Amino acid sequence: MISTQPIRGILLCAAALLLFAALDTTTKVLTAHFEAPVIVAARFIGNLLLMLVVMAPRGGREMVRTTRTVLVWLRGCCLACASVLMALALTRMPVGEATAIMFLAPTLVALGGGLLLGEEVGLRGWGAVLLGLAGVVLIARPGGGLDVVGVMLALGAAMLNGTYQLMSRTLAATEKTFALLFYSAAVGSLVFGAVAPFYWAGRMPTLLEGALLASLGLWGGVGHYLFTAAFRHAPASTLAPITYLQVLWATVLGWIVFRHVPDPVAIIGMLTIGSAGMLIVLKRRRRTPPATV
Repeated sequence: MISTQPIRGILLCAAALLLFAALDTTTKVLTAHFEAPVIVAARFIGNLLLMLVVMAPRGGREMVRTTRTVLVWLRGCCLACASVLMALALTRMPVGEATAIMFLAPTLVALGGGLLLGEEVGLRGWGAVLLGLAGVVLIARPGGGLDVVGVMLALGAAMLNGTYQLMSRTLAATEKTFALLFYSAAVGSLVFGAVAPFYWAGRMPTLLEGALLASLGLWGGVGHYLFTAAFRHAPASTLAPITYLQVLWATVLGWIVFRHVPDPVAIIGMLTIGSAGMLIVLKRRRRTPPATV
């Protein structure tokens, strides 16, 4: 049930997006010392432990009970693979630009919804797809100084994240939120917990590095909790435009931590991708009838 406190919902959403940007910024800091699979393993294992401590007493059996188990696990694999591709992208490009490319995901979801779920894409939907791709071209233009491989990795992460979101929409009709959150963390923990030892350099992390590794699960876990709580206070149509605040947070943190400022053309590219997402939001608002009281 949605309360009548949209301002609280917006503030919770903004705080969650700041934590997500902190997660990516911390990941980029750690890529200078650890391989991407090790970082992603720390993130998911930390998230899983936090979930077991905080949510298990409330969720109980609902955390492990699923109806479409295979699809739930595939969804978790998509998130895990998107996370490692994003970590690899962050080894090669700034946080703000990588985050902006990741925000192609809502546009790709609209396209995927039309191709796979039979939803109407429409003129605005196709316009959003073209606008989003134009934004990526502006960010990754020749001579812009960005690593092409990094851009391709970020695009791969966006595609997998879009697939993850499509699966989330499909599964929302049959699965409990507790179960979806639990299996997202569990699949990533199993996959990269098994892979990480092969990428471990053999040295123990310093106290600071250990704290940063531990913080990954905190940023992600608390961020997802706040993000979910935001939707209890404000409708999705209100919060959807706010999600692009993450690009701003990522750019600000990139400047604070790495002293990187995107050039004017890259900023135009970021705004173009944001405009593509706004087209999708407007399309959904027109299609969704207003709630009756």
